[in-house]
Amino acid sequence: MDDDLNQLGRLPTSSGTITRLACDRLRANGLAIEPLLRQANLTLAQVQDAGARINVRDQIKFLNLAAASLNDDLLGFHLALEPDLRQIGLLYYVLASSETMLEAFRRAARYTSLVNDGIVQTSIEGSDFGMALRYVGVARHLDTHQIEFWMTVLVRVSRQISGLRLFPSRIRFAHQRKANTEEFAELFGDSLEFGALADDAIFAPTVAQLPVASADPYLNRILLAYCDDALANRRSAGTSFRSSVENAVVPLLPHGKARADEIARQLGTSSRTFARRLSSEGLTFSELLESLRHDLARRYLAEGELSVSQIAWLLGYQEVGAFSRAFKRWSGETPRDMRTKQRA
Repeated sequence: MDDDLNQLGRLPTSSGTITRLACDRLRANGLAIEPLLRQANLTLAQVQDAGARINVRDQIKFLNLAAASLNDDLLGFHLALEPDLRQIGLLYYVLASSETMLEAFRRAARYTSLVNDGIVQTSIEGSDFGMALRYVGVARHLDTHQIEFWMTVLVRVSRQISGLRLFPSRIRFAHQRKANTEEFAELFGDSLEFGALADDAIFAPTVAQLPVASADPYLNRILLAYCDDALANRRSAGTSFRSSVENAVVPLLPHGKARADEIARQLGTSSRTFARRLSSEGLTFSELLESLRHDLARRYLAEGELSVSQIAWLLGYQEVGAFSRAFKRWSGETPRDMRTKQRA
């Protein structure tokens, strides 16, 4: 028993699993890792240390760079299909030793910060059963690969611990994706939505009461005590108000509702407090909105799946001309010029 507890103490609770898997993929393809790590403010020592915590923002940047180097637009999804799920570490064992799927999902929501500082999971219960994922301290619009990785892992874990080939009744992603969705449909089923207002996975309500095939109440009690201790001793990262505002703005842009008063209302602050908190980070709402639109425009153009008119709509412009003028002000060239250059 003492040996078992010693092994428990060595189970990884750190973030960075996806970064390490991406490094393995780059190595397997004969690609240099360190230049990409430097661009993402990471070091090889961090990657090699399984106990090191990797900043979520840096991880997202590295995954974007790795996907471009590998020419794999579905990198996060592909990485999630490969590993032994035990590589997730302590969190996996907590879920796999729970008694029911409902209990497992509740514990995933409670302890997810042990493996990722930037995502908060919420167990959905009632007429629906599932998991919602929300970004904190990092802008959601920067990411596609990490969120697709974790949603894929969620479905894989659900199948493994239940012993059943479960299909979600609905999977939603907040980011846009118009192409390369056939592989997703094979895993997730047909009820797949991109460009949604939230990131979540919903299963039939009856799944909540399914027993976990590997349930072990004795092991689970030990793991929960260890997790609670790790959670209590982990220093919480500060949350940027800017990222909270950006995450609220993006879903509202296409609908013309991305106004300061509406965002303040969603975040539960007065307009005056909203402006003051942005000012404390050296920003105004108009500056944040302009910068966010520029970042999104460059990403959408680089992905190549959306037409210029679709991009204009997603950014909240009623006319393509207004978007083109704004983009030229930001970058010195039109959206079509940039897309032509990227394709060349």
